[in-house]
Amino acid sequence: WEKLSHVSVKGAEYDSRERQPHPRRLEGSWVDLTNCVHALLDDQEKNRLIWLHGAAGVGKSAVAFNVAERMKDLRTRKETINEKRLAGSFVFSRKHTKRSTTGYFFATLAYQLASTYPSIRSDTRGCIQSNPSLLDPDKSLRDQMDALFLQPLRMLRFRLNGCLPLVFVVDALHECTSKAELADLISLLAQVLHKPDLPVIHILLTSNSQTHIREA
Repeated sequence: WEKLSHVSVKGAEYDSRERQPHPRRLEGSWVDLTNCVHALLDDQEKNRLIWLHGAAGVGKSAVAFNVAERMKDLRTRKETINEKRLAGSFVFSRKHTKRSTTGYFFATLAYQLASTYPSIRSDTRGCIQSNPSLLDPDKSLRDQMDALFLQPLRMLRFRLNGCLPLVFVVDALHECTSKAELADLISLLAQVLHKPDLPVIHILLTSNSQTHIREA
């Protein structure tokens, strides 16, 4: 667990101090759009990949921040106190080495997920102990996803049955400096939505409208 904590990029969380001042303000149509996103995130029937894209500075990160903030305050069910709907967040940034690559993406989400759901922590720790290379940023992204992301989610499937869906917020995809890495990540996240053995989850992505992202 200590190794995962060390590898996890704390500055990648949506509300980290690295991102201050946080992009909170929403106006006009962005308020309506945020409400629409919230409605989609309450869908308990099927997984969703929601992509917000547009020109730089129009308010995408503000929407992502507000969505993450709300999900962090919402419980998956009334009986629980600490199990929140925000399962993880990652904000890419080309200014920060570990946030400009996908190599730390799944390790960071795994740490956040296990922090919110301690019941999966021992299994996550055991997985890493049996294969320490999973924390290597050069490890296959698919291998990292399978072991650090999908397997923990599978362990939560029955626990979250009938609960409101978990939400992952991934902001500023265009800040990833490798187009190939980013295309691989987007493809893998899209595949997650078709996994039948997972709890219902929703993934919110934001980015600029760049060709290589649209074609991923």
